[in-house]
Amino acid sequence: MSVMQIQKMDVSKLAAEEYFLASEKLILGNPKQTVWQHYVDPSAKFLTGIWHSEIGKWRINYTEEEFCQMLEGISILTDAQGLAVTLKQGDNFVIPRGFHGTWEVVQPSRKIYVIYESGEV
Repeated sequence: MSVMQIQKMDVSKLAAEEYFLASEKLILGNPKQTVWQHYVDPSAKFLTGIWHSEIGKWRINYTEEEFCQMLEGISILTDAQGLAVTLKQGDNFVIPRGFHGTWEVVQPSRKIYVIYESGEV
């Protein structure tokens, strides 16, 4: 039996992965996004880290469950029915699997994320 170790998140020790979204998702701009992946479990269904995005707007379709804590910036999530929620530093929120809508970064945003991807459709 192996002993599980506590995984303390230390951003200074994490490698940054920069990327741009697929063009079919983009609505406004072409924001550079950065992820500092902290932890992925052996099944690759549970992961945590920090995400940052420049200003822009894109379509989102969640197949995962995600808990987030906004560290900086302002983002607006809007569902398919047009209901918008503004998120800013200190806000904690959950995006459920099956959520469809848009993510708009109004001010460059950074968040801690915790994702569970069940693999179910």
